Amino acid sequence: MVIKAADMLIARRADTRARADFATWKMMAKLNGASALPPEAQTFLESYKALLKQMPEPEATEATIKLMYQAYYGEMGGAGAPPELPVQSTVQAKDNVTAFKRPPTPKKPAGPKGMGGPDAKPRLPVALIFACLVVVYVGIRYYLQ
Repeated sequence: MVIKAADMLIARRADTRARADFATWKMMAKLNGASALPPEAQTFLESYKALLKQMPEPEATEATIKLMYQAYYGEMGGAGAPPELPVQSTVQAKDNVTAFKRPPTPKKPAGPKGMGGPDAKPRLPVALIFACLVVVYVGIRYYLQ
């Protein structure tokens, strides 16, 4: 049996779509959102649940994906029976997400509070700043009268 390049392209697209849809539908079912899925998805999930009673989860998953692949292959215009694709590796992909870690807090300067060292800016007390603003305000009011 000769497989055309176009049929192989359709087969790969159908397999990719089947795997993506199944993962999405399975997650929706885990989040109690299966009722919002289309009837086709609900049918595939029911067949998946039936297969889970007969075989382990990885085999049930692959069998359901194969059923979806066959259905998608026909929908996408594939001619005849869908070609066999190489089996995906069952090795789980390593998660490359790293946990967020807070940056270390900066070291507090040694010595009394407010004395940061030779590069530290001198701080003006709030009361002194307020007093200067009052003087400026009174001066402007006096000048304008």
